[in-house]
Amino acid sequence: MGKTTLKLTRKIQLMVDLPTQEERKEAVDKLYQWQNRCFRAANLIVSHLYVQEMIREFFYLSEGIKYKLADEKKDVDGILQRSRINTTYRMVSDRFKGEIPTNILSCLNNTLITTFRTNSPKYWKGECSLKNFRRDMAFPFSPEGMSRLSYCEEKKAFCFRLFQVPFRTYLGNDHTDKRMLLEQVIKGKTKLCTSRIQLKDGKIFWLPIFEIEKEKHILKPEVVAEASLSLEYPLVVKIGKNRLPIGTKEEFLYRRLAIQAARKRAQVGATHSRSGKGRKRKLKAVERFSKTESNYVSHRIHVYSRRLIDFCTKHQAGTLVLLNQDDKIGIAKEDGFVLRNWSYYELVTKIKYKAEKAGIEVIID
Repeated sequence: MGKTTLKLTRKIQLMVDLPTQEERKEAVDKLYQWQNRCFRAANLIVSHLYVQEMIREFFYLSEGIKYKLADEKKDVDGILQRSRINTTYRMVSDRFKGEIPTNILSCLNNTLITTFRTNSPKYWKGECSLKNFRRDMAFPFSPEGMSRLSYCEEKKAFCFRLFQVPFRTYLGNDHTDKRMLLEQVIKGKTKLCTSRIQLKDGKIFWLPIFEIEKEKHILKPEVVAEASLSLEYPLVVKIGKNRLPIGTKEEFLYRRLAIQAARKRAQVGATHSRSGKGRKRKLKAVERFSKTESNYVSHRIHVYSRRLIDFCTKHQAGTLVLLNQDDKIGIAKEDGFVLRNWSYYELVTKIKYKAEKAGIEVIID
């Protein structure tokens, strides 16, 4: 039997909840320091993990050496002074002692070890390289690093402390389930897992991971829904004699091509824009369209995938088969226009996510 829970990640903007500008600046500087130490620690941990695994290659000139990546106190052939997980944690904690909370280093170490073990076969075959972390990476922390999560009526926001630094959320015009999920965490109905803090464009974002129960629908595994992606319709689904085309080519492409044309006109017109403030002022009109297209596509794909899953649950389909995906992807690669405008991969990704949430098994043919 599969898992009954599902992990969701959301993105919530945070504000430092301190009274003076000097105190807020000091808190933000501390976050940037933690980010920098986390970036350096991540690269060190991955490098040490790789060297530990490659010790067998360093011993290729000798045949009598016996070794094992284990604590020498617990294993005769062990060559480590402590457990393998603890080696990398102690290495970074000793190096950055007092500069970053150990909770962050512990979460980072556990995450990287898990990822490293998953990708190890690809490393040895030369199919992928070690991860290289950027300076603006998001740093993780466990729920133990948070305290006093509650809703403040006076501030109209959720407030909490992260390692004694006070924060409040800014949800804006929230049309998603962020508020509901936070309320359920406070009531103890939803579990909050290891989360991350991201610093981007001068803003602070919280990336919490919620573990929720899957939607409960009366589904029959023997009832199969067959869905296909075509050039005329984004999605066509069939369950027995019931057939539903979702969206149309004109509906999806019309707005997207209109946004592209508007951006092109803005780029041409930027040549004649009044200067005086440099590049930013001349390209101000162009920047308005920078994310308009991606936001529109993401919204339409969410709508299409939602309609598909609702149709499946309505007819109690427990299995969803996506037909002829390789053929469709091949056509898209041959036709540059289709590849640029149709977003096959993103649609399939969102279908998988919503199907898992509803308890529907997805099979890609």
